Amino acid sequence: MPKPAPRWKLVIHGGCGVIERAMLSAEQEADARAGLSAALDAGAAILSAGGTALDAVVAAAGILEDDPHFNAGRGSVFTYQGTIETDAAVMEGASRNAGAVTGATATKNPVSLARAVMEHSPHVLLSREGADQFSREQGLEQVGPEWFATPERRHQLDLMKADESHYFDAELKYGTVGAVACDNQGHVAAATSTGGLTGKRWGRIGDSPLIGAGTYADDRAAAISATGAGEYFIRAAATHEICARMRMLGEDALTAADRAIADVEALGGTGGVIVVTPDGEGAYAFNTPGMYRGMAGPEGKTVAIYGDE
Repeated sequence: MPKPAPRWKLVIHGGCGVIERAMLSAEQEADARAGLSAALDAGAAILSAGGTALDAVVAAAGILEDDPHFNAGRGSVFTYQGTIETDAAVMEGASRNAGAVTGATATKNPVSLARAVMEHSPHVLLSREGADQFSREQGLEQVGPEWFATPERRHQLDLMKADESHYFDAELKYGTVGAVACDNQGHVAAATSTGGLTGKRWGRIGDSPLIGAGTYADDRAAAISATGAGEYFIRAAATHEICARMRMLGEDALTAADRAIADVEALGGTGGVIVVTPDGEGAYAFNTPGMYRGMAGPEGKTVAIYGDE
């Protein structure tokens, strides 16, 4: 029998961590669900009209970047020095083209800058002043630091600095955002964007902009975006690992994702991943109490936060 035509699928995340019902007010929960739903709507509108997976993940991630409830774009966390440095990556699975930025400071939507690196430069990863310069040369929308900053994120830095026994994010409330999609042509793509960790120092770079660690896409297997304790995802090469397990061991998306997260956990890390395959299978895996997440396809959409949903 001929293989059925791919059906489009979009999976998103807004970060994971110690997210429990007692920790979120009804208003916070409603705002988070609304943000996830809006991102799904933006990506689904593209995919349902026959658009590309790449366009869909950039659109969905861009909505989450503009939402101050998540740690990406507007609402990004502060560094130890009180600045905001954003990281992002995109990758498409047909030719494994990728683009990424780290330490960008003035681009309103870092995921769009990552896409510009992929499509309009000979490079994969640009950093700091160079990334900012490239963004201006590409004509991307520039904003001042006041666009990114929110009182809640400033308060989180103040709390961290009041207790110097830890460097960053003791409560592990990660808010990295990501999107993965399969389009009707069977191509996959991934996008990830983050402000990093509260109180990060010395130009720290996490997994989000690193291809194969926090972001990966390969039409031979899947597209993946990760969130969590980036240092461990880097050491596990987690998103590439998922694709490798699927390609070489024949594992399905959920099995490969679960085993990659188990590897991260064995190293001492926490976090989660979202996965979509070229035939439209979507999956989540995480080892934290909750993960902001959502999934959409021709059958409809779902949004979830807590681990028991």
